[in-house]
Amino acid sequence: MHTRVLIAEDHEIENIGVINTLKELNITDYAFTNYCDDAYKLIAEALKAGHPFDVLVTDLGFISDHRTQHLTSGQELIRDARALQPNLKIIAFSIEKRAAVIDELFREYGVDGFVSKGRNDGRELRSTLLKVMAGEKVMPQQILNSIRNTTQNLSSYDIQLLKLIAKGWKQKEIGDYFKENGIRPDSRSAIEKRLNDLRETLDAKNNIEMIVLCKDLGLL
Repeated sequence: MHTRVLIAEDHEIENIGVINTLKELNITDYAFTNYCDDAYKLIAEALKAGHPFDVLVTDLGFISDHRTQHLTSGQELIRDARALQPNLKIIAFSIEKRAAVIDELFREYGVDGFVSKGRNDGRELRSTLLKVMAGEKVMPQQILNSIRNTTQNLSSYDIQLLKLIAKGWKQKEIGDYFKENGIRPDSRSAIEKRLNDLRETLDAKNNIEMIVLCKDLGLL
């Protein structure tokens, strides 16, 4: 199957590595750029010409230089590229190690795969490209493990608390409900502290984001 690939990466040595990986897969129709704005422009032009790219491989961090850029990160490129071409397969290729950030790429930005730069990244990129082109989603094992650990560490009290927050209950209402039903701790300060702990554990900025994440994880 003929595949067109666009690479967005601002480090030349990394570009060479990705290109070598494409050649190993007999993919010869590719383009690469060092800027997110240029990548978006190439995607738009290819789409308009009737020869769209099939896969975008992009870094997340791009170093600023003398050129003024509208899109300054891989996340912004992914967001706009997905809006422009919804069926575009997108693989993030980055040094990012934080599970919450990588998980967000799948939940919020809809990437199809993630490959961590480092030892054996060529092999991982080959495998991910093949799976993504076959229609699979490829999430790193460490992210899956992190999600499992998070869900295993939540108690029945936590789940009950999250369910009530998801229903829109206020902390005072939750405290009254817990008191009436013998659920401890039931003080407002204890409930507030536990919510703070849960937000930190789930790496959520606020209760709304925390509930969305819990629903995505199948907890609610």
